[in-house]
Amino acid sequence: MIRTLGAAVAAALTLTGLATSAGAAQPPVTPAMTPAPTPTPTLACLPALPVSGQVTGTTATSLTITYWMLLSPPCGYDPPMVVTLFASREDATAWRDPVAEAVSKPERSGTVTVAGLTPDTDYWFRFSDTQGHRDPYVIGGPARTLSTSTCAATVRIDSRWYGGFIATVTVRNTGTESTGGWLVSWQWSGDERIESIWGGVAERAGENVTVRNASWNGTLAPGASTTFGVLVAASSASAGITPICGR
Repeated sequence: MIRTLGAAVAAALTLTGLATSAGAAQPPVTPAMTPAPTPTPTLACLPALPVSGQVTGTTATSLTITYWMLLSPPCGYDPPMVVTLFASREDATAWRDPVAEAVSKPERSGTVTVAGLTPDTDYWFRFSDTQGHRDPYVIGGPARTLSTSTCAATVRIDSRWYGGFIATVTVRNTGTESTGGWLVSWQWSGDERIESIWGGVAERAGENVTVRNASWNGTLAPGASTTFGVLVAASSASAGITPICGR
């Protein structure tokens, strides 16, 4: 009887211990921490135009554009550059109906001459690279090709000294019809620059110079002539001016 009671008590104690173990609070499970992704740095481009340029030379059938590339990819372009011409600013803005183009040399700055153009015509230009990336910023122009109308220009050096001179350029209509305007251009041989001009308007300066008529001397009857004068400065003796006349 006593042994039976002892066995029962032992069994009860065993069951009580099991229940206590089963009901005991388990330690919380801490989830594995996933490391936060490292953000990709955003490239900041310099506040500058990737490419720029201007017309620095004209003939009756060509335009020469001087360009300089300021930024490389991904903010800019790699040479060579493509210069595309359009017949209107609207076409240039929309990259529509290009009329001519030329590709530069593999240099980050230089000149591009676009040939095969129509005389006495305005053009606008835009830049792209040879991979088809179009520059969205620069729309250059209008730049006008020279006329093939008959016009002659001669120059007289009025005074010369080391580092400068004063010259008078005579523009004559050698055709059979009156002119509505004239344009004289030349190229410097060194670092010459126009300090002052009278009787004409210098539209561009630098190595290539273009002088257009003033408001009062553009109309010339057949055989008539007019003049303009320039005061030129240079750091050394200058070779002078070799003018080409157009309209």
